[in-house]
Amino acid sequence: MYPELLKIIDAGLKNDSQKVRNYSTKLADYLEVNGETTISKKIFKLIKKSTTRTAELDSLTAKPFDGETHVETVDISIPVETSEELFFNKFIEKEIEEFLNSYEKRDLLLKKGIETNNRLLLYGKPGTGKTSLARFISLQTNLPLITARLDGVVSSLLGSTAKNIRKVFEYAAKQPCILFLDEFDVLAKIRDDQHELGELKRVVNSLIQNIDDFPSDSIIIAATNHPKLLDSAIWRRFDTKLELDIPNKEVRKEIVEHFSNIMDNNFSSDSKKIRQLVRATDNLSPDAIKSIFNIAAKNCILKGQDKLLYSQVILEIFIYITPENYSEKNAIKFMINNLVSQREISESLSLSMRRVRSVYKEVKSNE
Repeated sequence: MYPELLKIIDAGLKNDSQKVRNYSTKLADYLEVNGETTISKKIFKLIKKSTTRTAELDSLTAKPFDGETHVETVDISIPVETSEELFFNKFIEKEIEEFLNSYEKRDLLLKKGIETNNRLLLYGKPGTGKTSLARFISLQTNLPLITARLDGVVSSLLGSTAKNIRKVFEYAAKQPCILFLDEFDVLAKIRDDQHELGELKRVVNSLIQNIDDFPSDSIIIAATNHPKLLDSAIWRRFDTKLELDIPNKEVRKEIVEHFSNIMDNNFSSDSKKIRQLVRATDNLSPDAIKSIFNIAAKNCILKGQDKLLYSQVILEIFIYITPENYSEKNAIKFMINNLVSQREISESLSLSMRRVRSVYKEVKSNE
């Protein structure tokens, strides 16, 4: 058994999937002979599933590319479990659940004479989870995620962009998948934009035609930060449209509590400080909050701390929201107003207590 395990590990590290399957089969045979039938059946089931998926993906090996630059126009990722968390309000969660349920039961809906399409339009500010949601839907449906690469699709040659769009859709239509069109506004702009050439009309018309002809057993997800730029005909192609907004107070509390556990900390049990962190992260996206906590944890470790400090998180929030107006005095004021003690401010900013006290007195005198 151990030689097979070593071979499987070696092959996995070398990305040799065929070798992994071969030695996994040998391991399953060994376990079956030795009475371990339950685990043997599980291994055989995994092998069969992997072999089927490999055969399905063979048709996706030759990716389309732009004829001018020879840049590939798509990226492919296979759905895998990750530790990534999604944070949305209850309405968005319900809409996502209904979209997935509609896809799963599409044949039943069709038999009942109910027309639907498997197209989802996501819009909202950067960092609100559009790409993460596309990956999540890929995982839930077990469909490969084909992401259109704008640097490959958009060509400087007149007429080539429309051709590249057609190639991307034809490629994605080879098997059930999720076609993810990020930065969708670049391709789907309003056709009467006076600042664009006639090429734009050809691009949007090509996009509409390809969306209409896309197989019903696949899903199209489009995402944009600029929904007002989209052509009205494009809007009508999507049954489900979701605005992923900046998280409200309840969702921010979930996010703060989740990322607080990145390492041991000195504030999780203090409800007052948690509430203050929720207030301090107002108007920040989930991605921004995640970044703040990661940077705070990194800096705590680099300073020799074995815990994530509340003072460091508050400091990183200040740095994030005031990148161009950072000043020592404003940093002290921000930390004072967010429940950081004078001693902690002194340590975090490497300042003398005298300097911190002088600003503290100024803040209190103005209250």
